Amino acid sequence: MLDYESKIESDMRLLHILSQSFPDSESASTEIINLEAILNLPKGTEHFVADIHGEHEAFLHILRNASGNIKRKVRELYGDTMRGHELREFCTLIYYPEKRLEMMEDSDEPLDDFYSRTLFQLIEVCRSVCSKYTRSKVRKSLPSQFAYIIEEMMHESPIDDDKDAYFRRIIETIIQTGQARNFIVAICNVIQKLSIDQLHILGDIFDRGPGAHIIMDYLLTRDNFDIQWGNHDALWMGAAAGCDPCIATVLRLSLRYCNIATLEEGYGINLLPLATFAMETYTDDPCTRFEPHISEADKRPDKKSLRLIAQMHKAISIIQFKLEAGMRQKHPEWGMQGPGTLEHIDFGRGVYVLDGKEYEMLDTHFPTVSPQDPYRLTKAEEELVRKLHHSFRISEKLQKHVRCLLSHGCMYSVVNGNLLFHASIPLNADGSLKEVMLEGKPYRGRELMHRTGMLMRSAFQSDIPREERQRATDYFWYLWCGPDSPLFDKSRMTTFERYFLSDKSTYKEEKGFYYQLRENPEVCDAILDAFGVKGEYRHIINGHVPVHVAQGENPIKAGGRLMVIDGGFAKAYHDTTGIAGYTLVYHSRGFQLIQHEPFTSTKQAIQNGTDIKSSTQIVELTGHRMRVCDTDKGTQLKEQIAELRELLYAYRHGIIKENKAG
Repeated sequence: MLDYESKIESDMRLLHILSQSFPDSESASTEIINLEAILNLPKGTEHFVADIHGEHEAFLHILRNASGNIKRKVRELYGDTMRGHELREFCTLIYYPEKRLEMMEDSDEPLDDFYSRTLFQLIEVCRSVCSKYTRSKVRKSLPSQFAYIIEEMMHESPIDDDKDAYFRRIIETIIQTGQARNFIVAICNVIQKLSIDQLHILGDIFDRGPGAHIIMDYLLTRDNFDIQWGNHDALWMGAAAGCDPCIATVLRLSLRYCNIATLEEGYGINLLPLATFAMETYTDDPCTRFEPHISEADKRPDKKSLRLIAQMHKAISIIQFKLEAGMRQKHPEWGMQGPGTLEHIDFGRGVYVLDGKEYEMLDTHFPTVSPQDPYRLTKAEEELVRKLHHSFRISEKLQKHVRCLLSHGCMYSVVNGNLLFHASIPLNADGSLKEVMLEGKPYRGRELMHRTGMLMRSAFQSDIPREERQRATDYFWYLWCGPDSPLFDKSRMTTFERYFLSDKSTYKEEKGFYYQLRENPEVCDAILDAFGVKGEYRHIINGHVPVHVAQGENPIKAGGRLMVIDGGFAKAYHDTTGIAGYTLVYHSRGFQLIQHEPFTSTKQAIQNGTDIKSSTQIVELTGHRMRVCDTDKGTQLKEQIAELRELLYAYRHGIIKENKAG
């Protein structure tokens, strides 16, 4: 008892603050009862995705169907009473309620019977989805205008004879007052929202696909997600901060994959100056090496547009190489003064000469490159860089999306026994954590990831000196392609070689030791220990490197300690991976890996009820059903309960006076 009282004495300041929310023993007791009950609810379902790369239609569909979980619940409820096409149509209604209802309303058929039947069914699905949550949490997820009615219907069963007339009268009144459509949309949105308790995005929302801005707009409507930044995210963050090599690289990649929509329509980036410069500079250049990569599923632009994109692509690539050389010279401390690019061209003979060896060049037309000073920007290029810099800096939506990345993101997270990061932890050859210099000081492992994230944030903080902000802004380019960057971790980036040299041996990029050693269970255990990850079931979860499923590669590595969930959302990777993305689902029974086939389109899903075909692989099942008490949230709740018990003791022993009127 004396120990308990001494602890209360040391916690008096905290207890006085807590007493403002719980002013008497009754309110403190009630909260303890509530929190103890929450601890025994089933663990919420977490979804992990990585490397979305702008494929907004596939990504948003997976969120709408909760990686197939909603269809599974519908089958459990109505598999014996609904035919196949009815089940598909009902699920499509849940995924896309507004569009499906518009289609039905255009048919001129009476809808009252449909509304009545569907409302009953949707309430049942909603009740099933919400079964693992408290009423309070469900209530907060309900739209305010229908919250009371939905809650009444979910917690009253029409099977009860005493409530049947009451229940049916609610449905009839909803239809009679013309609110059936809005009510259905509201319930469907609640089902979608509560089917995923927490969404973890392990990096690379941006580049390649056409809808990164659409994905970010959607995320702004949610609050239950976190992001571990990927190299492509960092690239766009650097561009938004005003790092010119990052801006040039963002433009190059967008043009390489014919992704103009994100730039122009999504972020209002003015590409006219680049188009004008490219047409004037490369008028007589076929630019065949710079024709964009377009998948068979995408609409191909006309020849004139393709030619202009190729010209713009080449123009910005040359500018990128020049800007990168300037960055290497500006920051010798980064150790990136190895072989460059343009200075090794023998312009007279049209060959590339490196270490005494000559390489055939696939393109020798360089109208803006001076052999005497190859990295000097022409006056026209300088003016173009200035305009592009301005366009990125003033893009209100881009800055808004970057603020979202900053507020919901970080370099790594430890969540419920899982270490999440996008790409790599720099290692030495023996598997030990590698020291990396950052702002003149050595860091490794957890501290390296933390300090890197803090440096990235400082690029957007107006209250620090301009020189510090500029160094942080420059560092985004190192994160993109620096050898010891946790987001890259390769010997070098061979962009120039892949564009201009025929010898594929020059394309080689040596991967860091993390990629070479990550299948070793002991190495993974050492990393988990270094990050303080505890528990019987603990894992590293990564993206970044596509899993070659078609070639038999297994995404589960190191005896189950490592899960690599880059399955290739981007269409550009479908041939490489043989699939179209993964979702890792962590529910109360354990882990399941959902493997997705290519998504057709949102339009076909709405019109024909087509869904993403997915297959499920059980990765790991726990010996018991996990409850909230087994999670990080549970640990926090236990701490709150302990504090409330101290407060209750203090009230009952007169140490703190109760405020019955409070």
